[in-house]
Amino acid sequence: MATVQPRRWVLLLVFLRFSSLQFPSVGYNVPDKYFINCGSNNDVTVSGKVYVGESNPVARFSRSQTESSGSQVPSPLYQTARIFPCESVYDFNIDINGTYLLRLHFSTFSSSSNLSSARFNLSFPGGFSMLQKFDDDNSALVKEFFMQITSPTFRITFRPLPSSFAFVHAIELFVLPHYLIADQVARFTYSVSNPAMSPYSGVLYSQVLETKHRLNVGGKTTIDSLLRKWIPDDTYLAYPESAHNSSPYNDIKYRANVNSDGPNANLFSAPTDVYGTAKVTKIMSTNASDVEYKLSNITWSLPVEKNTNHFLRLHFCDFFSLQNDLTVFNLSIYDRLVLPINQDPNVSSVLPAPYYYDFVVRSDDSGLLQVSVAPDASAYVHNAFLNGLEIMKMIALPNSVSVPSDLGKSNSKHHLPVLLGLVLGGLVLFFVVVAILGFLWLLKIRKQNPVENSNWLPMPVIAGGSSHSRLTEESVQGSSLPKINLGLKIPLPDLKLATNNFHAGQIIGKGGFGNVYKGVLKNGMIVAVKRSQPGSGQGLPEFLTEIMVLSKIRHKHLVSLVGYCDESLEMILVYEYMEKGTLRSHLYNTTLPSLSWEQRLEICIGAAKGLHYLHKEAVGGIIHRDVKSTNILLNENHVAKVSDFGLSRKGPLEHQSHVSTGVKGTLGYLDPEYLRRHKLTEKSDVYSFGIVLLEVLCARPVIDSSLPSEQMNLAEWGLLCKSRGVIQGIIDPSVKDQIEQHSLRKFSEIVGKCLQEVGSDRPTMGDVLWDLEYALVLQRGLHGNNSISVSASLQLSNVLPLPSFSTPSQVSSG
Repeated sequence: MATVQPRRWVLLLVFLRFSSLQFPSVGYNVPDKYFINCGSNNDVTVSGKVYVGESNPVARFSRSQTESSGSQVPSPLYQTARIFPCESVYDFNIDINGTYLLRLHFSTFSSSSNLSSARFNLSFPGGFSMLQKFDDDNSALVKEFFMQITSPTFRITFRPLPSSFAFVHAIELFVLPHYLIADQVARFTYSVSNPAMSPYSGVLYSQVLETKHRLNVGGKTTIDSLLRKWIPDDTYLAYPESAHNSSPYNDIKYRANVNSDGPNANLFSAPTDVYGTAKVTKIMSTNASDVEYKLSNITWSLPVEKNTNHFLRLHFCDFFSLQNDLTVFNLSIYDRLVLPINQDPNVSSVLPAPYYYDFVVRSDDSGLLQVSVAPDASAYVHNAFLNGLEIMKMIALPNSVSVPSDLGKSNSKHHLPVLLGLVLGGLVLFFVVVAILGFLWLLKIRKQNPVENSNWLPMPVIAGGSSHSRLTEESVQGSSLPKINLGLKIPLPDLKLATNNFHAGQIIGKGGFGNVYKGVLKNGMIVAVKRSQPGSGQGLPEFLTEIMVLSKIRHKHLVSLVGYCDESLEMILVYEYMEKGTLRSHLYNTTLPSLSWEQRLEICIGAAKGLHYLHKEAVGGIIHRDVKSTNILLNENHVAKVSDFGLSRKGPLEHQSHVSTGVKGTLGYLDPEYLRRHKLTEKSDVYSFGIVLLEVLCARPVIDSSLPSEQMNLAEWGLLCKSRGVIQGIIDPSVKDQIEQHSLRKFSEIVGKCLQEVGSDRPTMGDVLWDLEYALVLQRGLHGNNSISVSASLQLSNVLPLPSFSTPSQVSSG
């Protein structure tokens, strides 16, 4: 094939004007132009649209290099490609000012040019994207942009990197309906202290929007009338077990026309295939024998660029409820409550009504954007759902609205030395400043007391391997984990050796994160190895949180983190081995020997010490947020240690009363105040711990659907029996005769205080610890160990009681 290679390829596309195209209030038709089948003389039809060959008589072209596929391709569009060995442009005549969609198609099919090796910059007026790498797997890549065009000509420029080339398979450029995306939207600003909604100060169409994700939540892959591709959401679910797909609903009725602007959707907002399917919350058992239920929150975690503004659109359609306002649920972004859904008076009251909400959200430095929906306990129907989700990166427009044809020539040569000088000078200044700050910081650290808190144990240091790691990569690029202890890294081969290559025979437990294996490290240490499903990406926030929390704290009653591994898409946490397993496994549905009442009290005291340390002595204060009997582990001596810090949150600051956050935890253990108001405090852990105390006393699941309705919920049933004075009737028969009555009275009093409806009425964990030790004194001093005096037995672990709680003097008088 003959090929001409001038310094600049100019592919001038002179198509017919949109002379007859208008936008009546009742409709919009997708224009027929521009849809181009690049590198071909033939037209192809895809999804009902004709992509014209570049030799079509309505256009003039210079000769250019083309490439044809030698293998099967995913679409006729990828059968041919246009190759650019040097800088080249496409020019389009624009006859109608408005918002346009630009879509560029790429695929690395098998060819003589080895398309996967292409490296080039792609630019256009108002936007710039560097395509650095293509995967050599014949997969299709579609780059999609939304932008406002007001100039008579629109140019797309391809600039190959040195010794490389550029290519494209197909181009789409067409004007969109006027009200597809509003010009002004709300900005959600999230912070620990004050998450808030406010108007976005900029004009949305002063930006270019680049599509990052478009999900048909709960549905299948579908193509809509604007040729947008919606894909299933399953791979982005943080907790797949918490949701299920709804049955498709086909009778979607749009309440708005193309001249209306949200929140009610029109037929171009999203197709009926999106609004007619959804992910819906469900209550599911995490343990078939114990009937433990997980809270039905649904969280999507989607990769995005760090610290960048994104346009977020969330689609809803309630085809579940019989009438409006029955289903009300909460929407959260980055664990911050945004708003209750279905409370907007502007949403149609006629069901099913498709609608959407738009937000501008700035991503954090985790590289993930998290969206959650959660049931509202006060609603008539405890349900939450989402039908569709779109995320677009916002690219700021430059001052100029066009790309000059001589871009990159003589002017760049004159300015190159100046630019290099500025860059090098800036780097030198940066490193000097960093060196000075680092020196001052070291001086400050050395002046401080180097002795750690006496409750902390030495941190083990295990040499890490050289394999590629997400955490080390992020650290180089500005990690979201600046204080992570990389000395805790354990090479993946060492963990494979320790667990016999993760053999099924080594599994000692299973959870939402993954399997837990028993292992033996090279130094002989027996460990528990918790491994996420390799490559799933699910549970990444919990994985990072666990490392950050446990690498900072050490306590006798907190499970120690031995190390972690994040090589080869693995997420593995390594803990000290707790031989006796979970507290739950010793209480019910078990073949293990029953724990004595005194053992149970000592275990509760140990767990309370661990939680009290988290709340008051750990740096900044930490709220566990998932206290339950399966997260209290026992070593060979039945010493209790609190585990699983994946949902932990830093406690409120001094001037704050709570932390505003989405609801996470386990149903049956959740603080009702936190569930209703999304206000998390230390007292939320106190409530959950009160449920654990009831489990210890009664040895039954916290939720048991096989029981009569009044007995189904352990908290409600326990408080009812206590108020009736019949709590003796629900005590575990194996310890019923062991409990001294004064100890039982004190223990049931603790439970009642922990389970107060209002958090401010509950005791602190320090108070709970004091009373539990008092209950143990009563048990030992008045039953079975009379030789030990009450006053001599009382050990308060340096925790002073509040005046309203029992004191040693009361023991003497009793």
